Amino acid sequence: MGHRKKHAPRRGSLAYLPRGRAAREIARIRNWPMVEEGPALLGFAGYKAGMTHVFLMDDKEGSPKFGQEVMHSVTVVDAPPILVCALKAYIKKQSNRHTFTEAWMKDAPKDLKRVFTLPENFNPENALKKMKENLDRIEEFRLVVATQPRMAAGVPRKKPDLMEIKVGGGSIQEQFEYAEKLLGKTVSIINVFKEGQFVDVISVTKGKGFQGPVKRWGVKILPRKSRKTKRGVAVIGPWHPTRVLYTVPRAGQMGYFQRTEYNKRILKIGADGKEITPDGGFLRYGLVRGTYILMEGSLPGPAKRLIRLRYPFRPPKEVPEAPPKLTQISLESPQG
Repeated sequence: MGHRKKHAPRRGSLAYLPRGRAAREIARIRNWPMVEEGPALLGFAGYKAGMTHVFLMDDKEGSPKFGQEVMHSVTVVDAPPILVCALKAYIKKQSNRHTFTEAWMKDAPKDLKRVFTLPENFNPENALKKMKENLDRIEEFRLVVATQPRMAAGVPRKKPDLMEIKVGGGSIQEQFEYAEKLLGKTVSIINVFKEGQFVDVISVTKGKGFQGPVKRWGVKILPRKSRKTKRGVAVIGPWHPTRVLYTVPRAGQMGYFQRTEYNKRILKIGADGKEITPDGGFLRYGLVRGTYILMEGSLPGPAKRLIRLRYPFRPPKEVPEAPPKLTQISLESPQG
């Protein structure tokens, strides 16, 4: 009987190669969805506080537990209001977008100077007038917003995080009027998303440092009498080609990657964090005092990590009309 070649599935996914560290701790959103309803801010940001569980009535038709009370794990995101610092207009040149002009707010808060030096003697009215006169050339508007970590009790920092959020829906004229009213004001999560809505979550995962192939790729540990190593790959490649292929599991950076999770449902948006904060606060975060959101399931990243939310890029076909009915929110302290 001849030798039978052993076949085994490969270990680990190649979908996210190269597995390198994220460039910034603030996730970058490369694409924004197209929305039909009137002008709206297409994203928001908050800080991950921790996890708990809730009991709710299953409202997904076709589910075996439809109409019954079920338990779901949820993530609590501390979502203080964001400050609209500037309005940026983009025009299209060839296949790329270029900044046409930008209008910055007057009397910016002192914390914003921790990020960069604001332009002196800048008159936003001139920039807004220039935008209004060239609406036929402008392709899209984006708001430069800053988080307010001082309002998040569990985030020990003062320096705000700056990011751009696109204004979508409606005509360019409607978008300009909508964005102009928001310049220099704060925006709450209540004005952007609603309960029961599906959103995309973009964040940077937990960093785990330099790890071997067993933990990083899930390869099997070799038998006890193996030569040289047990926590490695026995044969890393053939004679030809005379190199180690990129598909071979090797040691390297694990975690601290930017990841996007699609269609995470908002179960609840609240204004008083005491409603969901356990006794003693969340582990490695503390108390949630202001506006918060309950997201179904887990979200990437550790506690205190900035979580960016976006309108769904590929929303589910069937969405329940009403938000889910929560019957109980667990307030048991994870610290015991």
